[in-house]
Amino acid sequence: MSDLPRKAITRTAKLAALPLGFAGRATWGLGKRIGGRPAERVAREVQQRTAEQMFKVLGELKGGAMKLGQAMSVFESALPEEIAKPYRAALTKLQEAAPPMPTRTVHTALAERLGPDWPELFQNFEDKPAAAASIGQVHRAVWHDGREVAVKLQYPGAGEALLSDLTQLSRFARVLGPLVPGLDIKPLIAELRDRVAEELDYELEARSQRAHAEEYAQDAEIVVPEVVHQSDQVLITEWMEGIPLSEVIAEGRPEERDRAGQLLARFLFSGASRTGLLHADPHPGNFRLLTGDDPDGPPERWKLGVLDFGSVSRLPEGLPEPIGRALRMALEGDAKGVYELMRGEGFVKPTIEIDPDDLLDFLLPMLEPAQVEAFHFDREWIRRQAARVADRRSPVYELGNQLNLPPAYLLIHRVTLSTIGVLCQLGATVRLRGELEAWVTGFAADPEPEEQAAETSA
Repeated sequence: MSDLPRKAITRTAKLAALPLGFAGRATWGLGKRIGGRPAERVAREVQQRTAEQMFKVLGELKGGAMKLGQAMSVFESALPEEIAKPYRAALTKLQEAAPPMPTRTVHTALAERLGPDWPELFQNFEDKPAAAASIGQVHRAVWHDGREVAVKLQYPGAGEALLSDLTQLSRFARVLGPLVPGLDIKPLIAELRDRVAEELDYELEARSQRAHAEEYAQDAEIVVPEVVHQSDQVLITEWMEGIPLSEVIAEGRPEERDRAGQLLARFLFSGASRTGLLHADPHPGNFRLLTGDDPDGPPERWKLGVLDFGSVSRLPEGLPEPIGRALRMALEGDAKGVYELMRGEGFVKPTIEIDPDDLLDFLLPMLEPAQVEAFHFDREWIRRQAARVADRRSPVYELGNQLNLPPAYLLIHRVTLSTIGVLCQLGATVRLRGELEAWVTGFAADPEPEEQAAETSA
């Protein structure tokens, strides 16, 4: 592969092969069953072959194809185990790496974007990428002042490829949907497409990262690398060493999983409140666990390193206050209050009538993590939630279809679900209620009149 596959006809042909390949393997499976092989074993083989082809194609094409694969990967924990098991390895490959650009292409791109004397900017530059992702790859280097840096280089033709892929994939959404049951792929693709311009704008990304780095500079638990230099399609930041979150998911000890999950939840809810920005790409490849000078020390001393601020949601006032109020009223059992608030925010359209108690019954099982001091996230819990809302014979399914997701809440909803998916992959026990109380306006109960009077007199 010479560089990012850019010819529309080539990319379209590869993407078109996905549903065709799925149909072909289904036919192959039917033939095997007719031939006497057990249906369950054949089904597993079909799932395995489908996963391998699907994520191989998405990874090779990078661009919007790989972006979709990464977004889908965080929902793996919601799949039934008989489906998730053959998918898991293929899915997680997309969280850390993709096939890299050749060295000649890298050098040509750097010369175009940093000038012909670009090697003089570095004391050392590693031609082999440290990571390769959907729209760019990262090289480790030493800046001219001696700092270790990460050089993020956008693939040539990335913008064209992103738009082309997402347009093509939207046509196949109905066929691709069964590959990850319970995930509605079409709105996910539409939302990714809406954010293409931001993903490609490294100047915008640099501003978002600088805002986070400044806010968390003295934080004891969250680390954001400083931006060193930014130019067209090149972003250079301080290098950050650490344990990839995907490694903790794969082989972490319980106490390591719990620490990683707590820090991830803290960053999700504190970020919007502290910076006015919501990190909108919470797949495991964007996080590192930093052990400091004592790699064998206790996990409670670990910090969370955060990468990639190309996709953020601008929330100057933090997470919308109605979210916190709705959560609190739901946990207090105030069905009427939740219903009226959700109708006022557009979750229930004026033409729709829903029984408030039914709405509360629909919401409460999903809010279990906020009902207790500490909650154990695991795959079994999120599978129950996914199965409950996806059962077409259930009244819950019908009620869910009557609800509306206002555009202002779309990205917040996806980021929250994605983060919960990662917490379930971790199998972490997290004190989520405390994070909600600390960072989400409207969630903590209003102080009693006596407390307010005491505070005023003090």
